[in-house]
Amino acid sequence: MPRFPEPLAAALASHSHPGLSLHLPLHSRGRGLPPSLRQLLRRGAGQWDLPELPTIGGPLEAEGAVAEAQRHLADSWGAQRSWFGVNGASGLLQAALLGALRPGQRLLCPRNLHRSVLHGLVLHDLEPVLFSPPFEPHSDLWLPPTPALMKQLLEAAGEVDLVLLVSPTYQGHAAPLAALIRLCHGRGIPVLVDEAHGAHFRGSTSLPLDALAAGADLVVQSTHKSLPGLGQGALLHLQGPRVDPERLERGLALLQTSSPSSLLMASSALASAWLHGTAGQRALRRGLDQARAWAEQLRRQGWRLSRNDDPLRLRIETRGLQRNGLLLDAALQSLGVVGELPEPTAITFCLGWQPQRCGARHLSHALRAACDAVPAVPLPAAEQPPLPLLGRLETELRQAWYGPRRHLPLQECLNRVIAEVISPYPPGIPLLLPGERLDAARLDWLQRQAQLWPGRIGQRLWVLEG
Repeated sequence: MPRFPEPLAAALASHSHPGLSLHLPLHSRGRGLPPSLRQLLRRGAGQWDLPELPTIGGPLEAEGAVAEAQRHLADSWGAQRSWFGVNGASGLLQAALLGALRPGQRLLCPRNLHRSVLHGLVLHDLEPVLFSPPFEPHSDLWLPPTPALMKQLLEAAGEVDLVLLVSPTYQGHAAPLAALIRLCHGRGIPVLVDEAHGAHFRGSTSLPLDALAAGADLVVQSTHKSLPGLGQGALLHLQGPRVDPERLERGLALLQTSSPSSLLMASSALASAWLHGTAGQRALRRGLDQARAWAEQLRRQGWRLSRNDDPLRLRIETRGLQRNGLLLDAALQSLGVVGELPEPTAITFCLGWQPQRCGARHLSHALRAACDAVPAVPLPAAEQPPLPLLGRLETELRQAWYGPRRHLPLQECLNRVIAEVISPYPPGIPLLLPGERLDAARLDWLQRQAQLWPGRIGQRLWVLEG
């Protein structure tokens, strides 16, 4: 193994023997990269690290190879316009907000939004109207909203200018998008779908309907979370008349780099083309079959798996094992098994398009060894967060973000307005937002959550002065 004096390069080199990698990017340490992308990388990444040469151009230019590739993207996805992003789905979600809304307008959004959306709300001075999605106690998960719930929310929320839906969730639960979008469009409201984890849905009829096919106005996809592209690659799609493409491009210009990586954009283009081609769909079908075989084998060996809509998201529940998932995940890493999303009562593993054939047996053996290494601790029963169905902030989000604040012990924060995001990462989903008032029920709940998330939720909070 080569030796590097610089710590980051040395750390990358140390991962050259990955063990069992069950995490993102979805290309599974290169095994699942499209053949065309592997061929490109075989000649050395430096050769393709090119600037915006006249023949290449950029995502916001009308001419050049990037513009042509984006037209191909739109055609293949059935979108009116499509754009590449190089700072992940996070950057494109923020750009979509800036393009679809004006300062002061209102976004109806679920509490299980990604924190990048929150940052976009702050940047553009938008008002979030938060709703609590259905909570499933036995799995400790927020699920996508039902049509009945969406109808109730739209009637109670007053005037909203955009609806955000997250589908699928990090753990693989898909929303009934077509029905939800019809309800929103019936009121003239455009819909933005965070489909970072679901671009591959387009590639198989055994998977849920993808967001564009369901009629979404704006769709953001991650090509490293749900397609076999390189990290930070992402796509933004627009269809229909409800969002102005010119305003959308102005949002992109504000938040995207002026020097996008040609290699990253090419990886996203090739990953998308792979999905839409016969060979890619065949590879996805094999990956799904193998993932279902993993799940069946693990269940036979006694592991409890959460039910979801995406076989490539394998979620093993740890409450019945009396083991905190965060501690169990650390033990697994010491054994060379790296998962994607540890939570107090479960660990989610991302299998990629090419799950290893003997991987389920390897994972099962590692889980047993990790359980032996982690002391048993009874975990409390699942507890629905004490949150209103539809909530508004006590203080405007931007004011709470930038206002004068104090750092207080958690127990002294009763009835104070929060001035930070409480968002264990991963998954990066906010438990509390700036501008919310911490009442007694939520304070008690947060103190219990801090015990379940060791090292992820602190014993002190930033609160607004006064």
